[in-house]
Amino acid sequence: MKKRKVVLTEDEMPRQWYNILADIKMNPPLGPDGNPVGPEQLAPVFPMNLIEQEVSTERWIDIPDGILDVLSIWRPAPLIRAYSLEKALDTPARIYYKYEGVSPPGSHKPNTAVAQAYYNKEFGIKKLTTETGAGQWGSALAFACSQYGLECKVYMVRISFDQKPYRKSMMQTWGANCIASPSSETKAGRAILEKDPDTPGSLGIAISEAVEAAVTDESGQTRYSLGSVLNHVMLHQTIIGLEAKKQMEKIGEYPDIVIGCAGGGSNFAGLAFPYAYDKINGKDVAIYPVEPEACPTMTRAPFAYDHGDTAGYTPLLPMHSLGHTFVPPPLHAGGLRYHGMAPTVSQLIVEGILEPKAFGQIATYEAGLLCARTEGVIAAPETNHALACVVDEAKKAKEEGKEKVILFNWSGHGLIDLAAYDKYLSGQLEDFAFPAEDIEEAEKVLESYPKPEILKSV
Repeated sequence: MKKRKVVLTEDEMPRQWYNILADIKMNPPLGPDGNPVGPEQLAPVFPMNLIEQEVSTERWIDIPDGILDVLSIWRPAPLIRAYSLEKALDTPARIYYKYEGVSPPGSHKPNTAVAQAYYNKEFGIKKLTTETGAGQWGSALAFACSQYGLECKVYMVRISFDQKPYRKSMMQTWGANCIASPSSETKAGRAILEKDPDTPGSLGIAISEAVEAAVTDESGQTRYSLGSVLNHVMLHQTIIGLEAKKQMEKIGEYPDIVIGCAGGGSNFAGLAFPYAYDKINGKDVAIYPVEPEACPTMTRAPFAYDHGDTAGYTPLLPMHSLGHTFVPPPLHAGGLRYHGMAPTVSQLIVEGILEPKAFGQIATYEAGLLCARTEGVIAAPETNHALACVVDEAKKAKEEGKEKVILFNWSGHGLIDLAAYDKYLSGQLEDFAFPAEDIEEAEKVLESYPKPEILKSV
């Protein structure tokens, strides 16, 4: 019998997160006056213990036992050899995936949701607000808040709220309040609805609503929680890559290629940043973040300062961005809908450490079905982007006759996302390439903001 899984015991779980800020240079976030934002300016939004992590340049940060206790419900996550996929592709490549679908909400998102809920609880916060697109993050934070006795309110992008009712059910089961965004509950939501009552919504809009709800709570006991993009979120996710490195070492393997889907960047960074550290220090490894052609943040958007939300409540962040007013096309069923990319991921792209790829949604669902019919797992639509790249690279390995080792992050299962598969199977999905004129329009909007420096760390 082939040994498919490489497992770690709970005693072998990483006890520290890896902080990429120790090894790269970054442009600072900027306030409305164009000056760098200090920790005190973030205090109404985040608890100070998370702000300290956001700005830390310590390479290794200890994981508290109170977080490890909850993570151990499902971690360490297995590393799995994709023998059946290799056979179907007739490739000499050896394909491994880190399977994050084993968490209670079925994705990688609880890795940071648990940490953020813990630190907010320690700081005396009673309630968290957040946004969610496809619903993975909202369900993860709802789960995490239930573990630590916090209230949770989730603003869910309207198109996903309508298309994915069972994500809302998951959140409510864990005690969260989930509402469609834009809503009439916030100033930002009302302004959007007045302009376009039929808007499908966007993550940028939902972020504006969640931030507004947090900072306008007069009790001072509410904070905002973000599931991607920011440095402390990337930090918490590195437990994925650190586990993977231990598991690969157990079987004497090291990847030639590391792949992850990327919307805001968290699951990709979680697997890739520990390997980016190796590459910064001279290791020969190709690292590919993968996005949809319908939302080509990394592959076509400018590297610029932009707001992380539509209303402009957040500081200006140095990132690849399609512009904070971006609204993804409703026909796009693959997730990864955010207008910007994590500043740390963006910086690594600028430096050439990462090489982004983009795929159309037909190719992603073709890859998803192939993997479901070989490996047996129905992938989240977001994960399908990584799978499309894996299939592409495995075919290249066959053409070149090279025994490459491919490692990718299976960021979550798709059992709550079957409506999107129904659309694909019934022929209702089509490819959509983001219009060039919309890129030009975004560039014009971003011209009014300061320009980030093109920094080089290595």
